[in-house]
Amino acid sequence: MNIEHDDEEEKIPEVTPDIIEDEEPPAYQPAEGLPYRPELSNLSKMYQTWFLDYASYVILERAVPHIDDGLKPVQRRILYNLKRMDSGKLIKVANIVGETMKYHPHGDASINDALVQLGQKGFLIDTQGNWGNILTGDPAAAGRYIEAKLSAFAHEAVYSDRVTPWKKTYDGTTDEPVALPVKFPLLLAQGAEGIAVGLSSKILSHNFVELAEAACAYLRGEEFTLYPDFPTGGLIDVSRYNDGERGGSLKSRAKIDKIDSKTLSISELPAGKTTTTLIESILKAVEKGKIRIRRVDDMTAATTDIRLTLAAGVSSDKAIDALYAFTDCEVSISPNCCVIYEEKPLFTTVSELLRYSVERTKYLFGEELKILLSEKEEQYLGASLERIFIEERIYKDKAFEEAADEAAALEHIAKRIEPFADRFLRPVTTDDLRRLLELRMARILRFNLPKHEAALLQIEQDMAQLRHDIAHLTDYTIRWYQHLIQRYGAAFPRRTKITNFGTIEVTKVAELDAKLYINREEGFFGTALKDAEFVCNCSSLDEVIIFFRSGKYFVGKVEDKKFYGNEEVIYINRYQRNDERTIYNVIYRDGKVGSVYAKRFNVLSVIRDRVYDLTRGKEGSRVLYFSANGNGEAEKVAVKLKIRNARQRLFQFEKDFSDIPIKSRSSVGLLVTKAEVHSVSLLSKGFSTLGGRDVWFDRDVLRLNYNEQGQYLGSFHARDRILVVLKSGECYTTDFSDSIHIEENLLRIEKNEPRKIWTAVYYDADQKYHYIKRFSIEEDQKRENILGENPKNELLLLTDTYYPRLLIGRQEKGGELRTTEIDVEEFALVKSIRARGKRIAPYLIDQVEELPPLKESPVFESEHDESMAETEEEEADLFAGQTEDSSNE
Repeated sequence: MNIEHDDEEEKIPEVTPDIIEDEEPPAYQPAEGLPYRPELSNLSKMYQTWFLDYASYVILERAVPHIDDGLKPVQRRILYNLKRMDSGKLIKVANIVGETMKYHPHGDASINDALVQLGQKGFLIDTQGNWGNILTGDPAAAGRYIEAKLSAFAHEAVYSDRVTPWKKTYDGTTDEPVALPVKFPLLLAQGAEGIAVGLSSKILSHNFVELAEAACAYLRGEEFTLYPDFPTGGLIDVSRYNDGERGGSLKSRAKIDKIDSKTLSISELPAGKTTTTLIESILKAVEKGKIRIRRVDDMTAATTDIRLTLAAGVSSDKAIDALYAFTDCEVSISPNCCVIYEEKPLFTTVSELLRYSVERTKYLFGEELKILLSEKEEQYLGASLERIFIEERIYKDKAFEEAADEAAALEHIAKRIEPFADRFLRPVTTDDLRRLLELRMARILRFNLPKHEAALLQIEQDMAQLRHDIAHLTDYTIRWYQHLIQRYGAAFPRRTKITNFGTIEVTKVAELDAKLYINREEGFFGTALKDAEFVCNCSSLDEVIIFFRSGKYFVGKVEDKKFYGNEEVIYINRYQRNDERTIYNVIYRDGKVGSVYAKRFNVLSVIRDRVYDLTRGKEGSRVLYFSANGNGEAEKVAVKLKIRNARQRLFQFEKDFSDIPIKSRSSVGLLVTKAEVHSVSLLSKGFSTLGGRDVWFDRDVLRLNYNEQGQYLGSFHARDRILVVLKSGECYTTDFSDSIHIEENLLRIEKNEPRKIWTAVYYDADQKYHYIKRFSIEEDQKRENILGENPKNELLLLTDTYYPRLLIGRQEKGGELRTTEIDVEEFALVKSIRARGKRIAPYLIDQVEELPPLKESPVFESEHDESMAETEEEEADLFAGQTEDSSNE
């Protein structure tokens, strides 16, 4: 930079503390002794040029991987240097970092971190020592303590000097690869993440075997689909993955197992999380009261194991949903498939990356095979010339021996080999002839014609194979990927399970850690009114519905203290939106002296804090009877009339809400009476009029649902239960709530029928014999193991056939199978589920098979249906012929 000096130095004016208004501040003057730099005054020009250069450098040379080899520059330099240092032995990481600094201009810290990350991926580098833990997040040891070398896969799939392009290093002292000739979609296998200036890249890791299989499918012209696979395992929902393109999303969940009713174990982590970060998020949720967990223990070693001990009275099923809703046990990931292509950032998809990688691999193989073929052809030509030179004893020719100079000798050789020109693959050059002059006499004397012919034949076969591979390059590439699967596939099983996640409503799983109170005298409700009337437990995410005697109601958010007015409250409770099962039964008076109506309705959705009216809206309307029923129950009430005169005959009558259809909340209802009502009282509670609830079981997510997804289990009423039988022999019954989690080792799930008789054949490890037991499962069956307490007991067969027949087989010494038929009804009695049963034989059996029964199993009708039928026969329609008034909407 040229620095111009002023001829005369200007003195900086003295700065006074007084501020003079209406005067412009003095122009900038440099400090005394410092030269004035006019070229630095234009800051915008400097920012425009320098910042763009910096941004381009960060994008192209630091943060975003290259599409050709899937590597960032620092990773490429590490792998190149490892190959250059490779001797088959482990090398200190500190030495690798030091050597790589010759090629990388950013110091040892970035090199060391990048090397550790490559080692933790498990594809390219074999490691020794403490390389950290991707499960716990523990860092690796210092570079002087740990060692590394290239893996066998790296040697096979990453390097090839024949087709590697080169460029000068940053300081121009040596060469480095422009891109390594990687013959595998390494970028998709390892994943990549980087933040540059103005853009970022986030490519998720995928399964090694699935990538190779997808490559083969693409080469065959078949369709393929790729989904991520993370080394920490877990579960993923790929419904919105969008092929990894920018704008897509992916949900990843931890795998949570039930140890018992009070203990949960997180055995697999969501993507990008460690046990440390996951535990921190759980503890924060506990502090905020979202989850009630008494203790958290990190027992992670080779595998993840975070033990969560639940507080007393906490449902394990609800706790699992709460962990997904309020902690990092469920995370959302936004992939952004960005790579460097032709010196520019390119946003693409995972499938396109795979196609590009496969096509590049195919091209690299083609170039390598062509180079190998050229080398073989040169080798064949050289061997042919050598044979002719020796067999024809050209070296003994007088003209050759008496040649004046090298040119004359070469000219003589050219004339002698001219008759054999048809044997050569190409025209012979002077350099080819000059190599003949370099043959030593010892080699000529040791020349063996049969061996030479065998060598030529082998070269011919090699050239034929190379030409065949070049002509069938697609098949050659497919064989390569199949070879990778066969050799390395077993080391890379899929760790992440692909499934679909149901949407968890946070209001349903939030821990009810707060208490809702109401102060009727002052007109307040909230969680901070400690001396007021208790309403229910709630959470900070809940909403509250309030009905007034006037017929008005509204829904509001749970707050510490909220004023609702001076009206009389007849009902207040937690409110759940879109709840079709909660039905409100109401009898109200229309106006001050109007008719009395009865209505049944639900409140599916409302606008928060807007006041609604369940009556027709006349002044003086009043609710005479109100009930809220969680499962649509319809009770019977007694309506007592006021006595107006002695001639009045009707003083009291009954009203059954089961006769009233469920309408919208704005409907008028059915006319009860035009007379003045004195009071309405409850006579008896009834059954639900909504009928049974149809329940399905979705095996993909191991959850119950009411949305016709998965296996239909039946129609369930309030007292019905679900039977769960596990492969371990454990069985229990539970309710049919959609928040129930079912274990993965599921054997059977169905609607429980206590009158059903079950038959089990199992091996008793204590007695060392096989047993048959018949038993029934209670309506409210606690968790019990059919096989007993010994975990070594083994279940062979479980059937609910009422009259089962079994074929028992035993292998004789001669190899013959000896079978016996057993009628189980006659063989064993029905006993408790805890009974051992009856021993089948005084020897071990080798086969058990269920035969078709000779008698049909009885059909059990639902007890609920029977009781409902009896009730319906006894009930009378007291208000037949009454009609419903029109809606006031």
